[in-house]
Amino acid sequence: MIEPLKDTHTEVDAPRLKLTYSGLRPDPNRLQPKEWPKATAVIRRKYVRGGIRSYCRGHLRFGMLNGSVGYLRVDAFGAYARGVYTDQLQVLQSALDALFRDAEPLRGLVIDVRNNEGGDDPLGVEIASRLTAGRYLAYTKVARNNRDGPLHFTAPQEIWVAPSTRPGFRGNVILLTGPDTNSAGETFTMALMGREPPIARIGLNTQGVFSDVLGRTLPNGWSFGLPNEVYRTKEGKSFDGTGVPPDLRANFFAERLGGGPGRGPR
Repeated sequence: MIEPLKDTHTEVDAPRLKLTYSGLRPDPNRLQPKEWPKATAVIRRKYVRGGIRSYCRGHLRFGMLNGSVGYLRVDAFGAYARGVYTDQLQVLQSALDALFRDAEPLRGLVIDVRNNEGGDDPLGVEIASRLTAGRYLAYTKVARNNRDGPLHFTAPQEIWVAPSTRPGFRGNVILLTGPDTNSAGETFTMALMGREPPIARIGLNTQGVFSDVLGRTLPNGWSFGLPNEVYRTKEGKSFDGTGVPPDLRANFFAERLGGGPGRGPR
């Protein structure tokens, strides 16, 4: 029933049958999970100079590219620490303090969320707060609140990015995205769209799933999850299904990983 939706935030779990199914928007440019370690090895070997440092239990990694351009890879917005959300936030803040404490020599920053599994939206907003000198609207979100009839939603909830007083970087930023940029990786992408100076997005459309997952249990013990929220830019635009498009479209890794159908140059 849910496969035609092609939505990563839909799932059905039948525990007694030991069966589960999660949706997905197919994309010929997606890398398989076994290919991502090869891709990250290419980054370390060919582009990062002087090694790469790991933070937040390996979910954040930082190194330097040619010259004085930093490279920050974020693979998830969560699981940074054992414990509640405040523990995750504290670990992230400490990592960002360490990264940006000596940011003055940086003349640019590349943020890579091409393989991001998602997590907690506010952690992405925390990173965005280190990259701006001015307050701006990240996005608004509404939730459907009726079962029948025409769609009806709650009043918009505004999510803002406020400049942090802790160490950060206000210079030129490039964001790398792709079809394996999921969920909180996509809301993070939206949270950077209002930043000044503008951030350049390079790569491919993100996966196209933004809502928190609404979970319910059926009478037979099966459980399911589905999205019931819409995230919008300040202009009112939503990217559900299609994903956030890049400013500059570019495929990646095909030459280094052996190519494949639908893949273009790295």
